[in-house]
Amino acid sequence: MSKVRVAGFSLSIDGFGAGPEQSMQDPLGKRGAEMFQWFFHTRTFRAMRGKDDGSQGIDEDYAARGMANFGAFILGRNMFGPIRGDWPDESWKGWWGPNPPYHAPTFILTHYPRDPLVMEGGTTFHFIPGGIEDALEKAKAAAGGKDVKVGGGVSTVRQYLQAGLIDEVHFAISPVVLGKGEAMFTGIDLPALGFRVAEHVATEHATHIVLAK
Repeated sequence: MSKVRVAGFSLSIDGFGAGPEQSMQDPLGKRGAEMFQWFFHTRTFRAMRGKDDGSQGIDEDYAARGMANFGAFILGRNMFGPIRGDWPDESWKGWWGPNPPYHAPTFILTHYPRDPLVMEGGTTFHFIPGGIEDALEKAKAAAGGKDVKVGGGVSTVRQYLQAGLIDEVHFAISPVVLGKGEAMFTGIDLPALGFRVAEHVATEHATHIVLAK
């Protein structure tokens, strides 16, 4: 049976999923990129950059799982770009260039409609103003029986968690203290939502925690 999953989501050790002062220059916020050191050295990440190298091991296992068996993706608008309000035009096509890493239908939560955006490699961005449940319904229909990944950012993951719509979560908790930013867990009672720790393993760069129902 297909699942709705969060996978490969990096957190600081004090529970932030993005640093403060997010901007065009720092889309993950100040020092936010430090949370992804576990990911940057993996073969999965290096392949996204067109490279044929990178490390194997536990971090790579979780990196690969973070992109495997997904038939559709859901992203918050900040994950697509820095533009606020109505779309001034259709020139912004995402952070990733002409060939985004999703290679599947990808649904962007937004209050402002926009025509679908077809990219290279199988990614089509669909802009959904109807809320998280509408986006999930469309993503499941498009996924062809595969899992749906809720990719972020923090606000989007929190909304789906609080609505009880997530089946499994993988957090990569990095040994980084940010102090402030976007907090993941404030006001969220994971046991009350039915989650238990299904996996936990530490590497030099992160502690990988999988929560499942």
